[in-house]
Amino acid sequence: MGPSLSSREKSGSSVNKAQVSRRDVFALAALGLIAGAPRFANAAGPEGQLTWGIHVSLAPTWFDPAETPGLITPFMILYALHDAVVKPMPGQPLAPSLAESFSAAEDGRSYDFVLRQGTKFHNGDPITAEDVKFSFERYRGASHSLMHDRVATIETPDPQHVRFHLKAPWPDFLTFYATATGAGWIVPKKYVEKVGDDGFKKAPIGAGPYKFVSFNPGVELVFEAFDQYWRKTPSVKRLVFRSIPEESTRLAALKGGELDIAYSIRGELAEELRSTPGLTLKPVNSPATFWLYFADQWNPKSPWHDERVRQAANLALDRKTINDALTLGYSKLTNSLIPASFEFFWQPTLPVYDPAKAKQLLAEAGYPKGFDAGEYYCDSSYSNVGEAVLNNLQEVGIRSRLRPMERAAFLKGWGEKSFKNLIQCGSGAFGNAATRLEAFIVKGGTYAYGSYPDIDALALQQAAELDHKRRAAMLEKMQQLVHEKSVVAPIWQLAFINGVGPRVGQSGFGLITDYAYTAPYEDITIKGT
Repeated sequence: MGPSLSSREKSGSSVNKAQVSRRDVFALAALGLIAGAPRFANAAGPEGQLTWGIHVSLAPTWFDPAETPGLITPFMILYALHDAVVKPMPGQPLAPSLAESFSAAEDGRSYDFVLRQGTKFHNGDPITAEDVKFSFERYRGASHSLMHDRVATIETPDPQHVRFHLKAPWPDFLTFYATATGAGWIVPKKYVEKVGDDGFKKAPIGAGPYKFVSFNPGVELVFEAFDQYWRKTPSVKRLVFRSIPEESTRLAALKGGELDIAYSIRGELAEELRSTPGLTLKPVNSPATFWLYFADQWNPKSPWHDERVRQAANLALDRKTINDALTLGYSKLTNSLIPASFEFFWQPTLPVYDPAKAKQLLAEAGYPKGFDAGEYYCDSSYSNVGEAVLNNLQEVGIRSRLRPMERAAFLKGWGEKSFKNLIQCGSGAFGNAATRLEAFIVKGGTYAYGSYPDIDALALQQAAELDHKRRAAMLEKMQQLVHEKSVVAPIWQLAFINGVGPRVGQSGFGLITDYAYTAPYEDITIKGT
């Protein structure tokens, strides 16, 4: 299918897709110049089974797009079970999916989506404009207040047409709606209203390339190919996601043929994987930045209230050694929580390892012998990163105790702002500098425990600024202030290292830019089928 334009933008427009930059793709997609591809059938039909070793315990909250946090983890399920109006896909950061085309009004105050004809949910119900409206209105995940506050009304003039009216022009509407959150992923209104939110998590029905079969908590999640998926019939009939939090167990299962793909293998185990005949090491350059967050920095009684103490923690981190030991040097050393690939990224000075200077700053702040920093909260799947950071902090006198938690519990506690002391944070979510800052730094952000008035003021200004250069300058200034105030101590931009077994044809790693996991699932293949 060729380019599709609304009547508002047809005249005088042309596109040379081969020369479109990342920024241009966003702009062109917002004008409706990029339309979705046609469906291709798999003549032989889906065959066989592939099994993943998942590095975290899967949580039912991730089955429901309405509860998507500002992190990438749930998207490993969303890309199989559900589909979105528009979503990141290979070669397109904003690919029309359930919508065959979309467009923006010249004044930037409304967005139109024309839904694809003939698309269905897994229960056979047609996907309509009412489902799109319903899915947005029930969305309660990351940035839900921000989006709901900026959308005035949603029109559904006919079953295939949805129009969002904004209260004021908002240049990031599509970035939030289609990439950084789960608000644009569609669920069946009639079914959800019938079974309720809890019933939906027990037996979710989506519109993605794979149907839900079963879920055994802590053990495995099973999907089966949906042969009526609009884009193409999946090649693989059955997908099995096995929860195996222990890295060595995942690698052993991969080597033994019990798994076909194993997520997150680090350190010496990654070396073993790389040297094992028949297995392939697959490092993915993800936008997953990790950082140390000083949750108590706004408390005048906390040592972290002193900027010098936060600077000391930053200088104490031996990032290169951690990178070499855990990700074989594949991760990128950074001094920002914004990925370098994101639009509006500001390049700070490179991180410096200087434990002597760190001790000096601690002494100047009144802690010549260091201090007890309390607990260090982290996702248990990255506790080895936490251990390395704690060792670095200990060397300069900052003493803390590791508190690893299963990912779902960690995300819940982090988002509910129930942690204190130190938090090891990370996010590989899609978006741009504005979406990342909104979630983690700006007042009201899902994971912001406090904020700074000058950064908050710039956040409001940039969100309404339509001039790209002026907006870029504001977002760069925000990042500069985060850096100068040492709001966080960046650790790295993670290289997500995985293992692939000999049966896999197309693994799906790296097909979607800035995405850590395998996708699109309908493109994944088994050798010889």
